[in-house]
Amino acid sequence: MNNFEKITEQPSRYRHLEKMSISELLTNINKEDKTVPLAVEKAIPQIKRLVNAVADKMLAGGRLFYIGAGTSGRLAVVDASECPPTYGVPYGLVIAVIAGGEDAITKAIENAEDNEEQGWLDLKKHAVNSKDVVVGIAASGTTPYVIEALRECQKREIVTGCITNNPGSPLTDVSDFPIEVEVGPEFVTGSTRMKSGTSQKLILNMISTTVMIQLGRVEDNKMVNMQLTNEKLIDRGTKMIMDNLSLSDYEQAKNLLLKYGSVKKAVDNFKLKE
Repeated sequence: MNNFEKITEQPSRYRHLEKMSISELLTNINKEDKTVPLAVEKAIPQIKRLVNAVADKMLAGGRLFYIGAGTSGRLAVVDASECPPTYGVPYGLVIAVIAGGEDAITKAIENAEDNEEQGWLDLKKHAVNSKDVVVGIAASGTTPYVIEALRECQKREIVTGCITNNPGSPLTDVSDFPIEVEVGPEFVTGSTRMKSGTSQKLILNMISTTVMIQLGRVEDNKMVNMQLTNEKLIDRGTKMIMDNLSLSDYEQAKNLLLKYGSVKKAVDNFKLKE
């Protein structure tokens, strides 16, 4: 595994960064960032296959797990934690597992990603089973914590997927539905929180958003099941109801929203009473 050729560790295309002006640094970072969506576009067929598998499992009552370390794990936590407030799904439907546990969200935990046994042990805490899908995320594709967790999943006929930035990596070998996005060397050599992390964030957005739409959590282009956790979302929901029901009275729409707790429930109940 250590001898695997990692594109993500290749030298930066730029030299002597310390001699560049601030404008040059920003321009060159931006130039590299522009290449990421094009790299992700090439992987859409792979992303589609994984999304189909996830949607099928979740429609049958399963869950979606992400597992990663470092930047990859933190991005997974962000995506999973935003599903309930955005789409009104219960906590525990999309679960992120990160090497080192909750402490690793805000600080590096020494050697956590090298623990070959802990990934599966962490998944077991959530009673992961063959109804679920587990997606491993690792830019390098060589993270022991992630690879061995997916290997254990496959032994138990749990569907696996991955997101990696090194095609042909060991992580791909334990993934039923691999997503491989080659973004090339990082601006700062080996700093995979940059382009690699950006590609992972884009793909996680694509996976969770598309799956939630397949689960019926979006109507038209609206988040009709979002949780009303702040005034901004209440205002957004109120305007959705006004638009959907052709109401001109803001307070009437807001009262409906607060009474029923979601745009969808408010609209459905209003229509039933008409």
